[in-house]
Amino acid sequence: MDSVNQLGRFLRARRAVVSPREAGLPDDAPRRTVGLKQEEVARLAGLSEGYYARLEQAREKHPSDQVLQALARVLRLNPDAARYMRALVRAQDRPAPADAEVAAHVLHLIEAWDATPALVLGSCLDVLAGNALGRALYAPVLPYGNLVRFTFLDKPAARAFYRDWQLIAEAGVAWLRATAGVPAGRPRLDELVEELSADAEFRRLWSRFDVRDKTSDVKRLHHPIVGDLTLNYQILDVDGAAGQHLFIYQAQPGSPSERALLRLREPAATE
Repeated sequence: MDSVNQLGRFLRARRAVVSPREAGLPDDAPRRTVGLKQEEVARLAGLSEGYYARLEQAREKHPSDQVLQALARVLRLNPDAARYMRALVRAQDRPAPADAEVAAHVLHLIEAWDATPALVLGSCLDVLAGNALGRALYAPVLPYGNLVRFTFLDKPAARAFYRDWQLIAEAGVAWLRATAGVPAGRPRLDELVEELSADAEFRRLWSRFDVRDKTSDVKRLHHPIVGDLTLNYQILDVDGAAGQHLFIYQAQPGSPSERALLRLREPAATE
């Protein structure tokens, strides 16, 4: 993974997707540079060209909060991306702890939810645990052990399972950037990114440095046994377990998706 100069790579990627017009600059002249030039970012942020160049070259590693705020404004960063940029500065040389095993009390809790699918995922979206209904719901994914691996390394199956495959792909890569890509030296992330980089679409999305940290959304699936489902999901951090996240799925009461989940609870369907 590109862990040597994450901040510089992030800044270059984000200025490449901001057009001069979006930044309030005239764009009528022909340009060889995609997006904004270094000197344009520096001028709009109130920085010297040399200082900004040192940021991109990793020769300046401790920009102030005021500098980061100015860059977030010029590069039109959303709140998640701005937090990610600040975290890159704080954690340039600090390795992150590996995901621990799922605690017994968490396993007991989710197993008691026999009508609510639940998964415990690690920081890189590895599937660490799930209750019976969660395992049944994600049966096509489980052999891959990781949601993003399934999305990119078995595209026919993933496109059949995820009815909005492109959105899922973009969200998965943005999750890796937001939650697992911050601390340098995470061996699991290095391994996963190297494996996924065999896929051209993953490489394209990874190079954009899009960052989104979702806590809830809607997911549309097509399960091979019970058909189409539209589920709301909520993401909660597991207290005391850094990097672990609890994904909880629910269907609207009385909806076809709720009836599909009820069928998925039947032993024959689960098998």
